[in-house]
Amino acid sequence: MRKTLLLLTTLALAGCNQAAPTAPEKPAAAPAAKAGEAPINTIDRSHAGEPGPAAVTWEMKGGTKQQLADHKGMKMLVNLWATWCAPCIAEMPALDKLAGEVPVMVLPISEDMEGWQAVDKFWGTDKFKNIETGLDQPGSYAEAIKAKGLPVTILYDEEGKEIWRVSGTLDWGSAEVRKAIVG
Repeated sequence: MRKTLLLLTTLALAGCNQAAPTAPEKPAAAPAAKAGEAPINTIDRSHAGEPGPAAVTWEMKGGTKQQLADHKGMKMLVNLWATWCAPCIAEMPALDKLAGEVPVMVLPISEDMEGWQAVDKFWGTDKFKNIETGLDQPGSYAEAIKAKGLPVTILYDEEGKEIWRVSGTLDWGSAEVRKAIVG
C-alpha cells in the first residue's frame, strides 16, 4: 500500500507539472531526453513488442473488472489519466473524438485515489459520446508500466503487445498521430 501511495504521489508531482503542447507534436521527432528517460509529448517506441500488463485489472462503472486479455483481438489505445491532471482533462475531448473516428478502442483509465467519486464529478453523464472510463485502484496499471507522470497513453496491438506509448500529450487530431494509430 505504501509503495502504491508513493507511486501515485510521484505521478501527481511529475506528470501534471507539464503544460500541454502549444503546437501539434510530430510523432517522429523526440525531444532530447536524459539517459534512461522516456521522451515527453512524443511517440516512444522503445517498449514496442513488450506484452502489456496482463495480470493487472481495472474496474469499469458498475463494478465489472477487466484486463487486457478481455480485449484480445482488438487494437487498444489505453490512456492513464486523473481528474487532478490538467493536461489529462484538456486532452479528453480529443480522445473522445478520436474514438469515434478510428477503428481502435480508446480506453481512458483513471488513476484517481478518490475513486469513482472524483471521476463521476468530472465525467458526468453524456459528457463523452465515444468513450467510457475505467478506474485503476490502487494504481496497479500505472505501477506495472512504470509511469513517471500523467497522462500516459499506450497503443496495444490485437495480441496485447505494445506498439508505442506517449508520456504527456499529443495532438490526437493530427494526421501524423492518426496514421501512427491506424498504421
